[in-house]
Amino acid sequence: MHVDLDAFYASVEQLRRPELRGTPVIVGGAGTPGERGVVAAASYEARAFGVRSAMPLSRARRLCPNGNFVPCDFRAYREASKSVFAILDHYSPVIEPIALDEAYLDLTGQEALMGAPDRVALRLRDEVKARCGLDLSIGVASSKLVAKVASELRKPRGLVVVRPGEEAAFLAPLPLGKLPGCGPATVVRLERVGVRTVADLAALPDPLLGELFGHYGRLLGAHARGIDVSPVLPPGDPKSISREVTFDRDLRDAAKVRETALTLLQDVGQSLRAHGMSARTVVLKIRYQPFDTLSRQATLPYPTDRDDQLAAALRQLLETQLDPARAIRLIGAGVSNLEAGATQLSLLETRSSRLAMLDEQLDELRGRYGDHVIARGAAARPHQKDVRRDDLDALR
Repeated sequence: MHVDLDAFYASVEQLRRPELRGTPVIVGGAGTPGERGVVAAASYEARAFGVRSAMPLSRARRLCPNGNFVPCDFRAYREASKSVFAILDHYSPVIEPIALDEAYLDLTGQEALMGAPDRVALRLRDEVKARCGLDLSIGVASSKLVAKVASELRKPRGLVVVRPGEEAAFLAPLPLGKLPGCGPATVVRLERVGVRTVADLAALPDPLLGELFGHYGRLLGAHARGIDVSPVLPPGDPKSISREVTFDRDLRDAAKVRETALTLLQDVGQSLRAHGMSARTVVLKIRYQPFDTLSRQATLPYPTDRDDQLAAALRQLLETQLDPARAIRLIGAGVSNLEAGATQLSLLETRSSRLAMLDEQLDELRGRYGDHVIARGAAARPHQKDVRRDDLDALR
């Protein structure tokens, strides 16, 4: 079963603020004409004007000048999501969250206990609406891929069940863009050889798909025939953790850029400790105007989860890689080469335990009172504008 909350962020805003119900709501901006960014969610009333997720806010304002533009409030979305996932927990012991508003559930072997999958899906959809006030679209199939396609076909509040053995026939008439993993560039290449529907793709021999797309081509062919053996799995340990922010206006203030990067790294360190992991590599990402992106990394002598040690490496990267003469559009900080366990100190190091205790106390304060309650340095903690891995881990 693939479940997907309809226009989630916008629906939460309409639920919280009755005056927005029935009006076009665009989440992702507070209405400032010059603000940079993209649409995080659009209500169905806004979609009638052509507004879509991931669209630049400037374009959304041109299409829907009388729309209600509201900033993202991830605390509200997390709480609404937790309420929905608490319901999902009663329907399956194996859940794979994909986003705050999306998940896979494994119903294998539960028919005797729960009933037929279509009736289970109806109960779930109605329960989420009654208890949370949110609409849910659901796809049920023998594989994750087909279930996801099914859930997207009849939004909002859709329910599509694909019976075992009917996967290929269900997918066949659909346009290529409906197949997960078949993005715009892939569609263009396939259309050049006369492939326009999923059925056309399924009919292509694997050797030809291999020539066109390598190993991925054979996987694409299997997907077009409704074959997907990937299991429903809760997320494992992260391989990397990063944070980034796009500035509302290009910045030439190097001091502010540095302070922002270091503040982002504090958020990374907090997440690292929450996962019980340490990092060997610190990563700096800079995007200059217009879209010239630079990524550099520094490898530490031993893995650490301490803010002061991570910050020292990032400061060195900023010192050597930041060009103060160029306008900066985006700054990001992260860690990779993660290992389980806390900091392993060098034999020569006698670092004060007070710094470790400070990290723990700051984490505790943020956990109790919110992410923005306290931070090192002078920069304000950047406003969260996207879903983070930590948000998904909190749903498990």
